[in-house]
Amino acid sequence: MPEIPDLEVIKAFLNERIVGKEAVRANEVRPAMVRSLAADDFPSDVTGRRFGTVSRQGKMLTLPLEPDRLLVIHMMLTGALQYCTPDATVLKRTFFIMGMPDMDLRYLDERQMGMVYYVRPDQLPQVPRLEEQGPDAYDGGLSLDEFTAGLKPFNGEIKGILTRGKFVSGIGNAYVDEVLFAAKISPFKRRKELSAADIERLYVAIPEVMDEAINILRERMVPDIHVKVRDFLKVHCKGGEPCPRCGHTISEITANRRLTSYCRSCQPGMLIKN
Repeated sequence: MPEIPDLEVIKAFLNERIVGKEAVRANEVRPAMVRSLAADDFPSDVTGRRFGTVSRQGKMLTLPLEPDRLLVIHMMLTGALQYCTPDATVLKRTFFIMGMPDMDLRYLDERQMGMVYYVRPDQLPQVPRLEEQGPDAYDGGLSLDEFTAGLKPFNGEIKGILTRGKFVSGIGNAYVDEVLFAAKISPFKRRKELSAADIERLYVAIPEVMDEAINILRERMVPDIHVKVRDFLKVHCKGGEPCPRCGHTISEITANRRLTSYCRSCQPGMLIKN
């Protein structure tokens, strides 16, 4: 699932290349992916419109198509955007193509799990989850006091709180493992068990982890923004390898189809509480 670092790199990449460009052709290679609330025929309606500045809200990207259309993309687990020449091979997982004079922007989805909405600005409230997200985890809009206060209404394990997106948005399963490792907090620690020092470390760790990942991804994702790069992460999917901080073996468990990777030495805490 693309998370803040991936999406920030994709957003910046697209804003350098497509803003002001006209969509001169559009094709739904595999219909039914785009939920078009703004027009009956998405390809014909989008053709002739120019791209505006791409923005990110949590785990969603919004691509304006001037003057009054928005393409809201929630890639979920397997979605991706590909920027390529028109003569590039159309991959089997391609769902739709928006062609500019010299380049294509294509949406790919291995398992058809993403959600793509084509709407007018006044229809944004109809896009599921868009307005249900908490404050963005990366935009610097929360002070430590606000972060602490915002966390209080939530219960349960801290990993679940962070990934659900209601407390803060934009962090998914991979980067929550990285954030909690950086903050030295067990993913299974309950919110009520977090000390003030834990919360402060968490508050500091989120932007630090995001910044580090963004800097790496700028070098490694561009221009292939459809390729997921995760091999540089410190603990996520590194089960059985030595912890880069203390050398102990990284642990992994899978519960509810979600992998959790952590260091039992650096992130002490009980897995199950009675």
